[in-house]
Amino acid sequence: MKRLNIIAIVVLLTTMPLQAKTVNDSTNVQSVVDEVIWVVGDEAILKSDVEAMRLQGQQEGVRWKGDPDCAIPEQLAVQKLYLHQAAIDSIEVTEAEITAGIEQQIEYMISVIGSREKLEEYHKKSMTQIRNELRESFRDRQKIQEMQRHLVKDITVTPADVRRYFANLSQDSIPFVPTEVEVQIIAQTPKIDQEEINRVKEELRDYTDRINKGETTFQTLARMYSEDPGTSRRGGELGFTGRGTLDQAFANVAFNLTDPKKISKIVESEFGFHIIQLIDKRGDKVNVRHILRKPIVSQEAIDKSLARLDSIRTDIVDGKFTFEIGATMISDDKDTRNNNGLMANVTQNGRTSKFQLQDLPSEIARAIDSLKVGEISAPFQMINERGKTVCVIAKLKSRVEGHKATITEDFQVMKDVVVEKRRQDKLHEWVVDKIKSTYVRVNDRYKDCQFEYQGWIK
Repeated sequence: MKRLNIIAIVVLLTTMPLQAKTVNDSTNVQSVVDEVIWVVGDEAILKSDVEAMRLQGQQEGVRWKGDPDCAIPEQLAVQKLYLHQAAIDSIEVTEAEITAGIEQQIEYMISVIGSREKLEEYHKKSMTQIRNELRESFRDRQKIQEMQRHLVKDITVTPADVRRYFANLSQDSIPFVPTEVEVQIIAQTPKIDQEEINRVKEELRDYTDRINKGETTFQTLARMYSEDPGTSRRGGELGFTGRGTLDQAFANVAFNLTDPKKISKIVESEFGFHIIQLIDKRGDKVNVRHILRKPIVSQEAIDKSLARLDSIRTDIVDGKFTFEIGATMISDDKDTRNNNGLMANVTQNGRTSKFQLQDLPSEIARAIDSLKVGEISAPFQMINERGKTVCVIAKLKSRVEGHKATITEDFQVMKDVVVEKRRQDKLHEWVVDKIKSTYVRVNDRYKDCQFEYQGWIK
């Protein structure tokens, strides 16, 4: 069947322009609105695909290498190669990853255009329609990224490799290391009134009663009331997830559910309070939907936490105890209290205590930006990565101003540069080799293009 598809598309290419879609203009003459311009394997690239990517690039501020009329169809062709290999290697991505990518893109689009209403007006579509149209492209994008990670996962470099690479670089080519800081924090979580906790639990009990009586569905209530933005739009569905990636209390209940028709008891996690419904189990993974409700923290409780942190800061400045002891003994932040309050920056290249300012939570970055090394900020409140209101004081442990990288002071930075260079070289070689073994047919208009990869024109 695929062989027949290739032959059919080749026939279409030899008779271009192709009237894949036609419309009647004001003079009642049919106008060409789409055509096949490339074929990669048994996949066609249409002119409309190129224009859609051009528009997306404009929205995202993409700068193409060389002539966009050549670079865009080539980029689409490269994507086809990766997606074909991802299918062969059974590369999969989760719905949670896709949804997260879509939400990031939508938030960026909103920040550019001004509001959700303006975004809907611009596209002449509802937010649901926009999300649905983005879904397939994000699924492909995630698969491509996973395929690329798979291809370069075994690349490593030695210290000698790093030294040789930079010994041959001109001074102008040595990377600039932005200002980096190390930050310690002490956090206090404002106490939530019991009345507020009771109110949230009563809401969740009411949801369970309504579902059990058949008045509504779990999915409907999740869309309406769940405070988990990553899942509420999917009716609360998490997608198949392993135990280790879930909050322990949540996982203990989710993995013990056996009847999809029953709703769990109320579960308290570090994110808030939940009710959970089983969808399916598959090996060591479970797919559930949930509704999350978060108790509201009163301003009085916030003010008390800020006042306590102000007293703690005064005691540290007066020398009654150190910041490190305060972080270990007093702080509520479980991610830092066992490390003297020192924040950790987890990146794709590993774990470090050094942050560029833009990589810190914005509230912390503002608090420490004007501090000298060793100074402690005034107390401030913020929303942590779990969506909870916390109060914090921050200490600037170290600060290294931006500078040209040196092998003695910035070895990890320089190593990352070499690793990334080898990864890009590996991916480039893979694409060139893949082109050699893949059927490619390119419209004659592109034969004078200066492509990034060799071998398209055969």
